[in-house]
Amino acid sequence: MSTATIRILVMLVYIVCAPLIGGLLDGMDRKLSARMQGRKGPSIFQPFYDVAKLTQKQLLQVNKFQLLMVMSYLFFVILTGVLFFGGFDMLLCFFSLSTAAMFLILASTSTHSPFSTIGTHRELAQMMAYEPMVLLTAVGFYLATGTFQVSDIIQAQIPAIAYTPGFFVGFVFILTIKFRKSPFDLSMTHHAHQEVVKGVTTEMVGIEYAITTVTEWYENVFLLAVVGLFFINDNPISYLVAVVAVLATYFVEILIDNTSARVKWQMMLQLAWGVTLVSGGLNLFILELINR
Repeated sequence: MSTATIRILVMLVYIVCAPLIGGLLDGMDRKLSARMQGRKGPSIFQPFYDVAKLTQKQLLQVNKFQLLMVMSYLFFVILTGVLFFGGFDMLLCFFSLSTAAMFLILASTSTHSPFSTIGTHRELAQMMAYEPMVLLTAVGFYLATGTFQVSDIIQAQIPAIAYTPGFFVGFVFILTIKFRKSPFDLSMTHHAHQEVVKGVTTEMVGIEYAITTVTEWYENVFLLAVVGLFFINDNPISYLVAVVAVLATYFVEILIDNTSARVKWQMMLQLAWGVTLVSGGLNLFILELINR
């Protein structure tokens, strides 16, 4: 089987399986969160039941532009994963993901709702917090392996984590923002304690909210795949190590979510930029010295 054929098959597997994996991870999140809070919790399949119920609701559009933006958000997140699992350039993957986030913001602002507006402002603040670390992560992979191509990174003799522990710590830190978990669930959350209702998704109902939820599942799978990429090299056993690292990272994110109170956006920026400068910046400085 040719390399091109394998890439196409992997991309198709992502398109089909990512929402299933993302939904199960969401279900695990709810179950573990409930256990940490002394509750039994819902079935791990509850997220799928919720999405199915949303698709059966009447479509009440604020405007047609919002649905177009939501569909664009879905398209670019799927494109991000397809590029990544197809072995393409990491910078291109992250650029596509940032583009998807902008379409979500446009969908939110198109409603002119005061709650959506607050959520939009906080979403922009979150982007300011995590984007520097996202870009540094791509740079870290390049300095560790000499390439931005995912297909080449996974063929390295030594896993990237050996050279990029600081980038890894920084990326895991900003995942709390990307996963919309406490203490950084400012613009949108899946819990009932959000005082701005549902932030950027306040005016999304029925199929629109279902699409947004499934899109988040796609995005979460991609982000966790980047975590796994730190541990993958040309040794087949590294894939098992990557799976363990991904599950451990997701558990830590759930634990942080259930043991932290939400902070203000100013504190989020300070913490995110601080970790980026200290963890990512120090690792970048060391790699520059090594590569000279």
